[in-house]
This record gives sequence, C-alpha cells and structure tokens, in this order.
Amino acid sequence: MSIHVALHHVTHYRYDRAVELGPQIVRLRPAAHSRTRILSYALKVSPEQHFINWQQDPQGNYLARLVFPKKTEELRIEVDLVAEMAVFNPFDFFLEPYAEKIPFAYAADERKELAPYLETLPLTPKFKAYLDGIDRTPLPAVDFLVALNQRLSEDIGYLIRMEPGVQTPEHTLEHASGSCRDSAWLLVQLLRNLGLAARFVSGYLIQLTADVKSLDGPSGTDVDFTDLHAWCEVYLPGAGWIGLDATSGLFASEGHIPLACSPDPSSAAPISGLVEPCECQFSHEMSVERIWEAPRVTKPYTEEQWLAIQSLGRQIDADLLDGDVRLTMGGEPTFVSIDDPDGAEWNTAALGPDKRRLSAELFQRMRQHYAPKGLVHFGQGKWYPGEQLPRWSLNCYWRRDGVPIWHNAALIADEQQDFGADGELAGRFLASVAERLKIPTRFVFPAYEDNFYYLWREGTLPQNVSAEDSRIEEPLERARLRKVFSQGLDKVIGQVLPLARTVKGDQWQSGRWYLRDEHCRLVPGDSPLGYRLPLGSQPWVKAAEYPFIHPQDPNQDFPALPDTAQLQSQDSAAIAEDRAPKIDESADWLTRTAFCAEAREGRLYLFMPPLERVEDYLELVAAIEATAQELRCPVLLEGYEPPSDPRLSNFRITPDPGVIEVNVQPSATWDELVERTEFLYEEARQTRLTTEKFLIDGRHTGTGGGNHFVLGGATPADSPFLRRPDLLRSLISYWHNHPSLSYLFSGLFIGPTSQAPRVDEARNDALYELEIAFAQMPQPGEECAPWLVDRLLRNLLIDVTGNTHRAEFCIDKLYSPDGATGRLGLLELRAFEMPPHARMSLAQQLLLRALVARFWREPYAPPKLARWGTELHDRFLLPHFIEQDFADVIVDLNAAGYPVRAEWFAAHLEFRFPKVGDYAVSGIALELRQALEPWHVLGEEGAVGGTVRYVDSSLERLQVKLNGLPPQRYLLTCNGIPVPLQPTGRVGEFVAGVRFRAWQPANCLQPTIAVHAPLVFDLLDTWMGRSLGGCQYHVAHPGGRNYDSLPVNANEAESRRMARFFRIGHTPGKIPVPIAQINDELPLTLDLRRF
Repeated sequence: MSIHVALHHVTHYRYDRAVELGPQIVRLRPAAHSRTRILSYALKVSPEQHFINWQQDPQGNYLARLVFPKKTEELRIEVDLVAEMAVFNPFDFFLEPYAEKIPFAYAADERKELAPYLETLPLTPKFKAYLDGIDRTPLPAVDFLVALNQRLSEDIGYLIRMEPGVQTPEHTLEHASGSCRDSAWLLVQLLRNLGLAARFVSGYLIQLTADVKSLDGPSGTDVDFTDLHAWCEVYLPGAGWIGLDATSGLFASEGHIPLACSPDPSSAAPISGLVEPCECQFSHEMSVERIWEAPRVTKPYTEEQWLAIQSLGRQIDADLLDGDVRLTMGGEPTFVSIDDPDGAEWNTAALGPDKRRLSAELFQRMRQHYAPKGLVHFGQGKWYPGEQLPRWSLNCYWRRDGVPIWHNAALIADEQQDFGADGELAGRFLASVAERLKIPTRFVFPAYEDNFYYLWREGTLPQNVSAEDSRIEEPLERARLRKVFSQGLDKVIGQVLPLARTVKGDQWQSGRWYLRDEHCRLVPGDSPLGYRLPLGSQPWVKAAEYPFIHPQDPNQDFPALPDTAQLQSQDSAAIAEDRAPKIDESADWLTRTAFCAEAREGRLYLFMPPLERVEDYLELVAAIEATAQELRCPVLLEGYEPPSDPRLSNFRITPDPGVIEVNVQPSATWDELVERTEFLYEEARQTRLTTEKFLIDGRHTGTGGGNHFVLGGATPADSPFLRRPDLLRSLISYWHNHPSLSYLFSGLFIGPTSQAPRVDEARNDALYELEIAFAQMPQPGEECAPWLVDRLLRNLLIDVTGNTHRAEFCIDKLYSPDGATGRLGLLELRAFEMPPHARMSLAQQLLLRALVARFWREPYAPPKLARWGTELHDRFLLPHFIEQDFADVIVDLNAAGYPVRAEWFAAHLEFRFPKVGDYAVSGIALELRQALEPWHVLGEEGAVGGTVRYVDSSLERLQVKLNGLPPQRYLLTCNGIPVPLQPTGRVGEFVAGVRFRAWQPANCLQPTIAVHAPLVFDLLDTWMGRSLGGCQYHVAHPGGRNYDSLPVNANEAESRRMARFFRIGHTPGKIPVPIAQINDELPLTLDLRRF
C-alpha cells in the first residue's frame, strides 16, 4: 500500500555583508531514472531576483543553473516534493548470461561506453590489502554484491562528518570510519578494481517508521525522517544501474531518491558555485511528513479512530445489558507459519512436523495468561475419511469459579523434553493412583504389541528385505514395523488400570479384565495405548446391559463444583469385582473402560477414561496430580476430555488443512473481546505464527482457514437465539438483503460450492422455502420450544450437497437433535476470512454486536427477501457496489443510534479489493481493482484410490472505474473489446467488471479457451479513431520470471504486484471503433471468454 510523503529541504547561507555570487549549480531535483514516483516538485530560491535555467549534464542529471544579477546577503534554496512510497523489489532484474556470475568481463562496446565509470585511483597499501581480501571465486552476481556490500557496512563505522569533500579510500580504511559519501566512494573504487562499472550517487534518503516491529533484526527508525545521503550504483548488463547502500549494507530501495549520479563525487555535489570571500553562517533543515496513506492492514486505524471504536463498543455493551440479551461471542481464528510459507502443512496438509510444536508453544503462552492453574489435556481431535491418523487437539480447561484444577505447573510435561519415564514408572504411577482411589493395585496389568500380527506381517514381506528396512511404500506402516521390531515384541508398551464409575455414579469401580490371550495385546496402530485396547475381546454383554456413557444435558441445572479439599478426600471404598464370567453369561458387572499410562520418548502420558460427570473427572485429576507430586514425575494427559459442562471454560488449538485453529473461549463483554483478540494475535506473532498469506503472484490473502465467529450465551438457556428466534431471522434476512455482508469479509473461495455459501447460492427455491419457515416463527416475546428453530431451518441453511455445517449461518450447535453437544444454543457465522490485524477482527465483531443490539430492539422482518438473481454474481462482485451497499448498512446503524463510520472498514475494503493500478490522461482517470470471482467445483474424475473433484480458480475479475469520462466521445476497451461501462450516478463516473482467464490449468471449465493476459486497456477517442493512452495488467511477471517460492513478506508481495502493472502500452495507430455489446444476464461484466 503506497504512502505519499512531502519532503521539505531548506539550505540557507547567510553572509556577513552583501556579496556577489557566481553562477550556482543546484542538483536537488530527482533524477529521471528514480524508481520512486515523484508526484510533485518545487524549487524556490531567494533572493527572488535571479535567473534559472534547467539543464542536464552528460549523465542526464537535472541541473538548475542560477545567476544572480545583484549582490545579496543570503542564498536560500528550498525544495518541496511529494513522493509515492510504494515498495519495489531491488532484486527484480534479469542479467545477460555472461554477467550472471562475478567476476565477468564487459563486452567491448559496453566497456567503451562505461569507460568513465571504470577509472580507478592509484592503489594504496590498505586499499590493496582490502581488495586482495575479496574472494574472486565466481559467485552469482546478486550473492557477490550482497556479501561485499554487507562486509563494507560492517567494517566501516558510520559517522557524521561536516567537512566538505570525500575522504580517500585509504583514509576511510585506515580509520575504519566515514560518512555515507566516504563509504559510497570506497565501494565505487572497490567495484571498479574488480572490473565492474560503478558511479557515485547523491540523493535523498527517506525512512518511515514500520507499522509492526520486527521479530528478528532491526525494525528501522523510530520516527519518520529524511536526509541527504550518498550511495553507489553498479552497472550489470541486462539489469542496468543497481543501487548499493554501503552505509546500511542494503540494496537501494524506494526510500533512495537519486538526485545526481556521476563518475566522480565532485560532480554530484548538491550545490556548487563561487562566492566572493566573506563570513558565512550555514543552516540546513530537512523534514518529511505523511500527507496521504492508503488504508492498509498493518495500521488500519489511527488512535483517534480506535478510541471511537472502543467507545461505541462499550455503548453497545450497555444496550445489550439493558435489553437482557446475554450475548457471548467466541471465535475460531486461524494462523500459519511465518517461516515456512511454502510448506505443505501450511498450505494443504492438516498435519506436519512443525504444526504441533508451534501450537504447543502458543498453547503454553495462552495457558499462562488465562489458566495458570488450569488442566492441560493433549487429546485426539477430528478424524476425517482418508486420513490415516486422527488429528490432535491441545485443550486447556479451567473452572469458572476460580478454583484451581491443577496446582503445580512443573508437573505438566514439556513435549520437547525427555524426563526418563519408562514402563516401570508407568506401573508405579497407576498403582499409586489406584491406592488413592481405594482400588486394589492387583488390577493394574501391562499391555503388549500384538506379536502374532507383527510376525504375520513380517512373513508377508519380500524375502530380500528385513523388518527394520521393509521398503513398504506407506511411510507410517514402514515406520511402525521398524519401531516394533527394534524395541522387541516382548516390550511392555504401557500399563492399564480398569476404571469407571458405578451405574449410580457414587463410587469408583475396577476389576480384572478377562481376555482370550494371557496378555493384553493391543490393536496394531500408532495411536496412544488407550485407543488400542482390545475392547472387542472383552466378555460378551447384552446390548441392553452395556454401560454406555451418556453425556449430560447442557440445559439442566448444575450445582456448584466441589472444592479442592472435597476432591482430594476419597472416603468411600471402590467396588472391586473379581468374578470371571461363565459361558453365555452377560458380563454386565465388568469394568470396560480404563485409565492407562504409557511412556513415550521419555515422557509419561496418561490416558483418561470416558466419564459422565465433570466432578468425577476432576476427582481423578486430583489423584493424578497428587501421585505426580509424590513420584516427582511430570505427566501429560490425553484420551477423553472432561465432559462438556457450563461450569468449565476452555480453549483449544487444533490443526486444519494449511492452518492451526484456535477455539477461543467466549466473551461476554466488549472489553473481554478486545483483550482476548489482541492478546491472541500478539502471542501468535511472538510464536512466529501469522494471520496472512501471500500468493505466488503477490496477492495478499488471509490464512485460508477462516475466522468464524460463534454467537450464543453462557448456557443454552441464556442463548438469545433460543430465547428470541426472531433475532436469527433478522440476521439471516439482513445478510441476504445486503450482499456486502457476505462478500466484504469472505475469503477467496466464494459461490455455491464454497465453505459458506449464501442461502440463494445453494438452491434456487431456498428463498421461497425460507420465507415459509420465517412465517412459522413466533413473534418477539412469545413462548417458543427450543427445538423449533432447528426444525424450521436445518434443511435450508445448507450447501448444494445438503451439508448443514458448510453454510453461511451454521446452526449445527444451536439445538440439534443429534446429541447434547449439538444443543448448546450457538450460531456460527462462517463467511469470515481471517483478517490480518486484531483490530480489523474487532471491527467486524463490533459490527455484529451492533446488529444484534439493533435487531433485539427492532426486529428486521421484510415481507419478502430480495431476489438478486444473476445480479448477485454480477453487480455484487465489484467493490464499488459492495462499498455502496455496505454504506447503507452503516446508515442503518447510525439511524439506530450506533455511530459506525465507513472509514473503520476502509482497510477491509483495501484488503479484500486491492488496487491494481491507475492511469490518467486528458482529465480522465482510470482505476483497476481486484474484484471477486466464484470458483467452480468440477465433476468427478478418477484418481488413485477413488475419485477427485478439482476446483477451477483460473478465472479472475477486475473492476474498472473511470472518472471524468465524456461517454459521447470516449470508449474504454480491454484487449480491443468495449467494456460495458455503467454510470454510478455521479457525473462522469462509470464502473464495470472484466472477467478473464488468468492461467490455464489441466482441469477447468472451457478448457479450450486460452489465457487472456496481458489485459490492455485503451481510452479510445471515437472521433479521432485512436487511443489516447492506456495501461497494461499482467497476470504473471512480464519478463518471464517464474517464482519458485511464495513472497517472504508484505514488501516482496507488493513488489510482485507492482511489477505486473504498467502505465504504458496502449494500442498504437488508427483503431476501428468497435460496437459495444451488453450481456443481458451480466450487464456489468465483460467476459472475455465470449469473444
């Protein structure tokens, strides 16, 4: 995002009397080859009676030659310019093949032209020694120059030197210090002696304060500043002159504005000329000021704006409290790695080598902040078809009443450490826990791998391989065999203690397990021991007598939890049943669940059994911690989580394809939301996790995993959506009638087959059915059965396949009949992409809270929902109309008493619809922005092991916006085809969309249509029959550069985007005036595939 800065520079000479000035040469105008765009420039000279003549020297530098006809007592030169600070990549160049490595030799014609830049000074001792110390082994040109530039910046200390002129290289090396001009001249001479043409550059250096401090390395200046500076440029065939700043050790960037480039420093002085002898007082002033900043995600708000947002958030809180809404808000923000943007685990894979480690680090940061006395549980997450292993879930639980669950954090094992735990310790641990629960220790027994299975598996291997190196194609199976045979088939894997609560729930029970084998043989696999117990080999029991675990209904009333002392006092003896079942006898007395201990990699993992009541779970945890304290053994809990219970709070971190997902505990107030959101973003950043991605072409996106918001109440009975179903109707209706709410905050993948389709994208008749369902909802204040909303809307809030989870408004956990976990009174809003900045996320949550407060007071119930038809994927995919529609939302909220401002969402608009470029000619201004384009899911195709369905993302859409256009005379064309410009209601302002094929995948819709890039936009003068001018947009690098990695940061991403737009390239010559064609279904869109 560009920033416009005003640079002000004053050089003032005051003489002790009126003196005669000779002609003065001023070199303070940015050079023609400056890569930083100069928007305006002014030079003001005092005394006012002077003559000025603009010239150019042999190097093409701009010179102002000043002649003063009268004597003067002062000479004051004032420069004021406005520069566009937009990032460019200083490494974005191609080299001639012979110059790809240094050293190289210039071609004869080049050497002749570069002769002045190859002249060297006589060698001196220190300079020669330094020169001889430079390794001449051929290296890639960029690597060589980076190393030399950085070495010089480290060897030469920077000092401010007021004396005129430039030090000799010998003097600079001898004192190991110098000003910027001294270091630059030293580098020039070094390069020339290495056979490289180099020149001295004087110019302005502008450095702006970074929006975000760097995690590693310097963050740059603490304040915006500018100064005169000097650096070096080296000539590389194919690339031209490349700037090297020996003071910083960096390549010259957008902050380096060249004023004069010369073979010798003397001809690059900012001001030179004669003056008669006199006393002179010299002063020098420089300043830089930001005068315009594009909305950007790294700094979305000024402090004044943020204070206004905070104030409104608290005002809405007061209204929610007055209305007894009882709203809570949680979320599922997602993060990716800063350091490995190309890794499969941060793009497509759910699991990976670093995802667990980074998640655990973030987990510990959050636990220390929110629940230092909470329970750590590293359990099993979701398990999807096609995945060999289930995903993990890092869970933290704490009591809402503030009573600690786990007292000593030192007894929580670190997964990165080896504590020396082994099988013997596992047995002692379970025996100690059994004693605390008054269970006989004889029921503890060891578990082994299934030796018969692995001997059979070894027998099926090819004759010429071993089990340790089986050459099996599947890596998990190969590793499993190697591990089992390496440790031995007779190794004890862990210890098992049968454990459960009695049917009445008032006592612990245990007993012997009766299995067919003499030993407990585990099911083959890689999961924790507790998931591999041979439960199928336990004695038979009638289905009606099986001791199922039934989750408690979250809608019931719960008493206060027992305190720590009550949990630790185990008075009643456990029931110990030791009777073996007879043949055909239903063994309903046996304990069929177990508490397990397994030593893995020197850490003791404890597998928690399933329990129905949270009180029982906490009692077992208390016994575990007491045992860990006694044995001085840190442990990690896994297995079954605590039962879902409103008396506990929790957060969890889980893996998802390409991201990690943090399920944040719900917040009841705005201040809680602010604290938790900002804390999470910052701690994730400190963990080297980020909230954004950059595509290969430099486009800026969220993580891709979304940032779903979950709305509800502290308990299901408190949920505003169960108490007032009309609130849900209001939100659905308002979202539908304002498509900007669906698309402004969404991710790249939108449309019928996306993760969160709108109701009218899923089925053609959905709106008709939805209106019927709305008519059956009770009026505000009327009694309503909690299951009614689910029954009315469950089959309408779906995607095209009928999936109830993949919907814009997901009610899976509102009051689902599937089980207690679905009756939580929660509404999930899924059409939200992960915003890069915490405050952008908070602005979205503020919007949601404002709408809830408004609809609680004034329900929104239009008699009929809008039928957008094809307009939805025509008009509302363009940022102009999304912004226009969102402005109506803001007007509505202001009318309701909530002063939301449009500028609070400027960063969201810029992030979602980044500016591609602009062009102006003859008073007509053209702007290009990214627009939305739905992705199509294609038909099934055969693949190894099944079928696949590809997603076609090869189409893209741009918005074209024109201002100052007289439509009677001028026409805009794209690749020679008229763009169907539509007036916006403002005189001379028009807008349209251009849809085109950006790249050619192997599988796509219309596979015979080729790529349309580059897009050439012409402002066609229909009277003259020629183009006034135009611009070009390239989908890929126009020079043919094929990037093999994703951008490492926002600066590189922005430079890639800028490299694809040019304010040149119109169609030359006479052009026949084409006839405009407008598609009746998509009147605002030019679809280049139709031409």
